[in-house]
Amino acid sequence: MDSRPHFTVNRRLVILLPKQPFLDWLLATDEDTSATLTLPDLRRDPEVYLVPETAGELPEDVEKWVYKRWRGLFGHLLHSWYTDESAWPQDRDLKLFKHWVEVQCFTFVWDLAGDQPIEIEDWDEYD
Repeated sequence: MDSRPHFTVNRRLVILLPKQPFLDWLLATDEDTSATLTLPDLRRDPEVYLVPETAGELPEDVEKWVYKRWRGLFGHLLHSWYTDESAWPQDRDLKLFKHWVEVQCFTFVWDLAGDQPIEIEDWDEYD
């Protein structure tokens, strides 16, 4: 039996990894619960996004796609660590996003469970 993966997904993959300035903000904002966090802790289970294949053929194209949508992605990342939006940086811009977040983009996604259906959970129902 051939054990090589045979299924690809019509998506691109984006990973957002917090950088040290993000951790510095989080430690200053949430001193009690985040006091022992380290950068490796913060990056251990990163935010991973499947984006449309129309984002581009090359990682550089996908990165451009991400930077056009930085506001929503930055807000999602901030919210995943600290839900009180009043504590978020007020002067958020693309420069701050790039300073706080490492963006990794991949254009080929293998589905190693290709014979099993993908289940989608709508998180809006929890809001």
